[in-house]
Amino acid sequence: GRIGVASQALGIAQAALDCAVDYAEKRLAFGSSISKLQAIQFKLADMALALESARLLTWRAAMLKDNKKPYTKEAAMAKLSASEAATAISHQAMQILGGMGYVTDMPAERHYRDARITEI
Repeated sequence: GRIGVASQALGIAQAALDCAVDYAEKRLAFGSSISKLQAIQFKLADMALALESARLLTWRAAMLKDNKKPYTKEAAMAKLSASEAATAISHQAMQILGGMGYVTDMPAERHYRDARITEI
């Protein structure tokens, strides 16, 4: 159902964020890691915000379902939020990785393809 798709999207989004953070910490430019650059920090912060917001909506929908309460609206909101967040986060991860984000050997490219499926 929708809660399951939202959960799948959250996993994809988390993996994309982790990939971006790991790369930003290891990639050196101008003598230090690019994670020290404010533009990268802003991107990572926005990515984390979108992920946590979608996660809370998903948890709320799951809680309502577990407690046998109406959850249709909340499940739809969670699925929309999580799938859009997964796509946006994986896209931004590819931007942080630069040209490496488009290489099929890197997980960021796969995360983007997987995230797009959750929007259907």
